[in-house]
Amino acid sequence: MSISWDNLIDSDCNGSAKNAPLQEKGILVGRIGLMILSAGAGAYRVRAAMNKVSRALNITCIADIGLLSIEYTCVQESETYTNAFSISSTGVNTDKLTRLRAFLESFTEEAENHSLKYFFEKLDEIEKSKSNYNALNLAFAAAVACASFTFLLGGGLIEMLCAFLGAGVGNYVRKKLLDKKLTLFATIATSVAVACLVYIAVNKAAEFAFNISDVHQPGYICAMLFVIPGFPLITGGIDLAQLDLRSGTERIMYGLLIIFVATTTGWLCAWALKFSPGEFVDIDQPEYIMILFRMLASFFAVLGFSATFNSPLKLAVTAGIIGMVSNVVRLELIEFTGIPVYLANFLAALIAGLLASGIKKYTGFPRITITVPSIVIMVPGMYLYKGVYYMATENLATGGMWLTKAFLLTCSLSMGLIAARIITDRNFRVTS
Repeated sequence: MSISWDNLIDSDCNGSAKNAPLQEKGILVGRIGLMILSAGAGAYRVRAAMNKVSRALNITCIADIGLLSIEYTCVQESETYTNAFSISSTGVNTDKLTRLRAFLESFTEEAENHSLKYFFEKLDEIEKSKSNYNALNLAFAAAVACASFTFLLGGGLIEMLCAFLGAGVGNYVRKKLLDKKLTLFATIATSVAVACLVYIAVNKAAEFAFNISDVHQPGYICAMLFVIPGFPLITGGIDLAQLDLRSGTERIMYGLLIIFVATTTGWLCAWALKFSPGEFVDIDQPEYIMILFRMLASFFAVLGFSATFNSPLKLAVTAGIIGMVSNVVRLELIEFTGIPVYLANFLAALIAGLLASGIKKYTGFPRITITVPSIVIMVPGMYLYKGVYYMATENLATGGMWLTKAFLLTCSLSMGLIAARIITDRNFRVTS
């Protein structure tokens, strides 16, 4: 049920927020935490925001944070106030995270001179802010991202075109279903089925009309990669590093549920239409041409995925540049040095985290809104799908191999970002 925030504070109180009753201070702390949680941030960032506001209001806050709920207690001298808030569903909104970061940056100074009503009105404005993109924009962003991702995975022009159309239609359907508040499983299953069916239909039409080979069938996996939950998987790993076991476990389980529904739906579509995951045909181009194409594909893949997180264009471009640098370094390390792919993933995530930390003070963007979108393209969505596909066909050894690789690759990405945070953020590397 929605909360009427105006009824929870004294609308006639215009004094300093620091002098407000503990209950009203506690409600403000809880609302800020809830808004950051609803925008997709992990427990570490939510708790850091609640602590910052609490210190500015001369109170202490102890919070237990999950994926959808916050239970917290505020303490002021001998008085305590306990409350709990929850949200009905979760998602990612990097624009809202950026606005909330700007709100928090000035809160300590403004708490001296403004009332709680003033802060609640500012939060109302942030909460009511409209999305930067409509359904068609988001469909195009997902189409560009998945088409670029297809090239990075080894696909050619035909696979890219089919993935572009499949992912675009699939994400359009997903956005419309989300607007109608459809349940998670139904939304994911429907949008993935639509994406796979569009890819397969376009591929079959091209085979019939232009007599192309059926070697382009494996690309149907790429059309469904717009649902791969890179954000909760990465933030879940970061929460585990901070011993936020509840939040970390819930986020990773949430990501695994999406993966299970998406990959199972994709497998059913492939089984019904006699498609199977295979290897892409090698692209024979000079290495310098491939490096240029990888740079462009990495940039546009991150740009597209970042836009699906409601990132403003400047933020999406910034994430795209960082993702381009880190992903191309990763790919070239694997190709030319022969280092283990897990180490290459770790180093790429580390580079992304260090670059984001370096430019954060110049851009004003929260680190998480840059780093996570920039490495989402490194999350092994195809490996996850192949693992489930082979498990479903009772090829347990092959399926287990792909799932193990996917697990280790995802862990290496989280560890790279954690290492970057330890290096650059003192608040992250100390326990109090």
